[in-house]
Amino acid sequence: AIHQLVFHAVKRALARSAAEAPVAFASIGGSVPIQSAFAMQQPVASYASPMPAPMPQGEKAPPLGYAVAQLHGVYILAQNEAGLVLVDMHAAHERIVMEKLKANLDAGAVQRQPLLVPAGLSAEALDIATAEENRALLEKLGLEVSVSGPNELAVRAAPAPLAGGDITGLARDVLREIREFGASQALSSRQDELLATMACHAAVRANRALTVAEMNALLREMEETERSGTCNHGRPTWYQLTMADL
Repeated sequence: AIHQLVFHAVKRALARSAAEAPVAFASIGGSVPIQSAFAMQQPVASYASPMPAPMPQGEKAPPLGYAVAQLHGVYILAQNEAGLVLVDMHAAHERIVMEKLKANLDAGAVQRQPLLVPAGLSAEALDIATAEENRALLEKLGLEVSVSGPNELAVRAAPAPLAGGDITGLARDVLREIREFGASQALSSRQDELLATMACHAAVRANRALTVAEMNALLREMEETERSGTCNHGRPTWYQLTMADL
């Protein structure tokens, strides 16, 4: 089934109009923030990226190669020296974000980014009490949450790596985690689960059209991130197809 998906993806990518200008790898070597993917709102019917130029002759490709196409807004197809790499972009980005959060927390606290417009969320009395009693813990996690009404909370700052994601859902899930397991467990035995939940709200979603530069930026971040070969739930984030497999 994977071979059939790859065959049809490559076939359609190669069939694109010759009038489309190829994207040279020299133009995508710079650092492109993954957060820029959040601005891409349009759904993807099939393959949204222009066909890149062939791999540079005599130049060793990075381990995960260079992006060729995007499949149904879910997978990145990349070519490396061994053949073709199939990447689950959402699962891979979740791992990248989680490792950034973990590094921040190990250094003392998650970096915060103030929100220009606070994100409001309806809250029950228990949620409001949890937010007020655990203000220090929330700040350590990069969240600034205050009471803005009898049944409402306002998120005024969010973790920097997550600021472009679902802030309301993030705050709600973190409060639920603290309420159910307590502040001490949230930062000890359940730290990985908590950070994985937080990362889920920031990771690039399915059906997002990424440019070739954004796809390559994600591949480079994967190569630099510890444990990026598996998602936060232990499943592989990428799969190698050799030329012999193809």
